[in-house]
Amino acid sequence: MLAKLGHVVYAGVRRAEHGQELMREAGPGAKLHPLILDVTDHEHVASAAERVRTELNGLPFTGVVNNAGIAVAAPLEFLPVDDLRDQFEVNVIGQVAMSQAFLPILREYEGRLVYVGSVSGLVASRLLGAYAASKFALEAVADAFRRELKPHGVGVSLVEPGRIATPIWDKSMEDGMARLRAMEPVAREYYGGVVEELVDSAKDASVKGTSPDAVARAVVRALSDKRMRTRYFVGTDAHIVNVLRRVMPDPMLDRIVSATRR
Repeated sequence: MLAKLGHVVYAGVRRAEHGQELMREAGPGAKLHPLILDVTDHEHVASAAERVRTELNGLPFTGVVNNAGIAVAAPLEFLPVDDLRDQFEVNVIGQVAMSQAFLPILREYEGRLVYVGSVSGLVASRLLGAYAASKFALEAVADAFRRELKPHGVGVSLVEPGRIATPIWDKSMEDGMARLRAMEPVAREYYGGVVEELVDSAKDASVKGTSPDAVARAVVRALSDKRMRTRYFVGTDAHIVNVLRRVMPDPMLDRIVSATRR
C-alpha cells in the first residue's frame, strides 16, 4: 500500500519468493525493495539499516514499521520454555533491535516509529498467554520509546488490530496442535477441549476477520497523520476490547473472554 502511494519501501521478508510476490502486488513502477530479514539475527538487522542509510541519497526518511510476529499457542502450564523464548525473541527483542538499529536515521530525519501490536496486548486469552505476554511487553516498549524519543522529534505509535484474516492463525494452530500432541497425556486431558475451541476460532478469524488492508491503512495513517496518535485500533472488536478492559472488573472480563471465541 505504501509503495502504491509512491513511497520508497524496504520490505523485510524471510524468503526471496515472498519479496517477488510483494513486488508483483505493488505493480510496475513501484519502488519496493525486498530485504531478506530475520529480526532475531543481528547481522540481518545491521545490514538492513546500513543498506537503507547508504541508499537514501538525500531522500527524506519517513519511518520504520515493526510488524514481525509469530503466535505460539499452548497452555502456559505445559509450554516449553524454549518456545516462550522464541515468542519473545521475535515479538519483543527483535522489535527493539530493529528500533535501535534505525534510531540514528530516525533521529536525523525526525521520522516515525510504528509498532504493530494486538488487542492481545490488552487482554490475554486462554492458550495464547505467550503471545499475549509478548504483545503486553510490546505495549511497554512502545510507551517507553514514545516518552524517551519525544524530545528528539521521533514519534512513536502502536497499531492495535483485533482479529485479522491472515494465515498466521492457520500456521499457529498447526504448530499448536503439534505442540499439544508432543505434551504428556495429562496436558491433552486438561486442555484438549479448549484447544478445539481455539482451532475453530482461528478458522473463523482467518475467514471472517478484518481485512489486512485495514491494518495497512492504519499504518499509512500512523506514518502520515499531521498529528500522530499514540494508538490506532483496527476492527470493531479491537475498539470493544479497548473499552471493556478499561471499565470492566477482572472477574467479569474473565467470564467474557472464556466464553468468547477470539
